[in-house]
Amino acid sequence: MDTNNGSFTTDFILLGFSDRPQLERVISGVVFIFYVVTLVGNTTIILVSYLDTQLHTPMYFFLSNLSFLDLCYATSIIPQMLVNLWGLTKSITYAGCVLQFFFALDLGATECLLLAVMAYDRYAAVCQPLHYTVIMHPQLCQKMVLTAWLGGLGSALIVCSLTLKLPRCGHREVDNFFCEMPALVKMACVYSKVIEITVFALGVIFLLAPISLILISYGVITQAVMRIKSKARWSKVLNTCGSHLTVVTLFYGTIIYMYMRPQNSTSQDEGKFLSLFYTIITPTLNPLIYTLRNKDVKSAVKRTLCVEKRSAKS
Repeated sequence: MDTNNGSFTTDFILLGFSDRPQLERVISGVVFIFYVVTLVGNTTIILVSYLDTQLHTPMYFFLSNLSFLDLCYATSIIPQMLVNLWGLTKSITYAGCVLQFFFALDLGATECLLLAVMAYDRYAAVCQPLHYTVIMHPQLCQKMVLTAWLGGLGSALIVCSLTLKLPRCGHREVDNFFCEMPALVKMACVYSKVIEITVFALGVIFLLAPISLILISYGVITQAVMRIKSKARWSKVLNTCGSHLTVVTLFYGTIIYMYMRPQNSTSQDEGKFLSLFYTIITPTLNPLIYTLRNKDVKSAVKRTLCVEKRSAKS
């Protein structure tokens, strides 16, 4: 049998949840609702952060980037998934699969770094309040965000190039609802120790190192919060930090469980539902968590709506 990758024009088959057809309609309905909420919620945060001058701070600059990232992440996966769930065919072109694979890796790795950057911002705000504007000056914020985006891009290029070189022996079935690395690696007809070591090393850099920095930051923040005597400031700190910590827990928990375990130790069904959580549910919950727990965002939304109503009347 030919061990080459074959023609680049060959379509792949995204099996998704085709082994459970009774669930496909339910999943498609839920995914569609989550996608609409993702679009509305994240777009609202981006617009409000841009339009409301009171939110022109480092925290909301990072939050806007996170919302933009979640929009791109969900859009790179969900539309194709809905087409496959609603249609008779489950195919995706080779080029479409490569792009989906690349953007999922790129945006996922960028989010890992961006969440760590946001933890540092919270540390500076709580533990160094008098020097906060000096520490988190606009140039530094821009450089930190740029580093996160470039870091995600670099890791995606490395993993994509290694994974796509693996011989597939004519295999076309991707046992997932999108082109994700574990499913593509399992399509290969050879075992690659290089990919396993590379993924583990990048996992340490993009998962374990950032989460360690986040935990250290929140350890120091916790000590600082315990010394705060003002109930109003104490409540505000808990709201902003609590929102970020909730997002971190949801995102990192599933990603680490998925990528830092040996690939053969995760069942296909378990992997699909884990992927469903961090690719679809997390981008939806992020804006809701920040909006519901953050009084500044809710106030900014109200102010923006009031301004729009007045301009419409005039």
